Amino acid sequence: MSGDEVAHEDETAKDTYLRPTGRQMMQPLGSFKGPSTPTSTPVQQRKTSSAPPSPAKVTESTYHRKLRTLLQELRSSTETWDDLVLIDGLKAAKSLVDTRTELDNSLSHVPNRLPRTHLVGPKLELMEQRIYDLDGVLLKLQKQFRKMNAIVENLDALVIEAHKIKGWQWVQEEPLWTTWSLEKFASSIPEILKPYHRALNGYTKLVTILRVHSVSFEDSRDAITQWGEQAWLEDCGWDTKWEDLCAVEIDRWNR
Repeated sequence: MSGDEVAHEDETAKDTYLRPTGRQMMQPLGSFKGPSTPTSTPVQQRKTSSAPPSPAKVTESTYHRKLRTLLQELRSSTETWDDLVLIDGLKAAKSLVDTRTELDNSLSHVPNRLPRTHLVGPKLELMEQRIYDLDGVLLKLQKQFRKMNAIVENLDALVIEAHKIKGWQWVQEEPLWTTWSLEKFASSIPEILKPYHRALNGYTKLVTILRVHSVSFEDSRDAITQWGEQAWLEDCGWDTKWEDLCAVEIDRWNR
């Protein structure tokens, strides 16, 4: 290799509730030791390898860049999902249950439990608004899930395109940056759809439980607990399974 070619390579590398009986009182969920609305916690900074980059890392094709962009979009969609569930959804669900509890506690002071319009009306209006908010969260979660599916479809299209230009051997066997090939990414990433689909179904069922005004306080409390735990994503969500892998396998992942 000539000196000019080496210099060119160097330059390329640089660029590259419980309902109360009688007068028994209940406590709102503010005193419930369940999941609280989480604060945003920054992702822990990961140490980057000090090993020199391999040629595959410094010579990126359009397929490298498209794959990285698609997976960063997928990560962004899962982050939006978490915000919808743990901020918007959890806030609306807890407010709904707290409002019901406050109404029942207030009604326990009315003789013979006779409802008073000026007491019930505003609470019912607020509860209906919170149910509307929860339905809105479900619609937004559905939108994010459709976006995840579209990204997976675009990964498949990227494989087909690369096959036509680079050939099957490159698609299936050539490591893009570290060890994973394009085909390995495209065949593995769709696994993320299953847990998010289970989670979407789970939140739909929880909203169905919470929208019924006669639901018990215990069932409401259990629903709030399940909502905040996100158990459906505990082992297979993006942060658990994919973030660290992408940080290792994809060059310039966090840039």
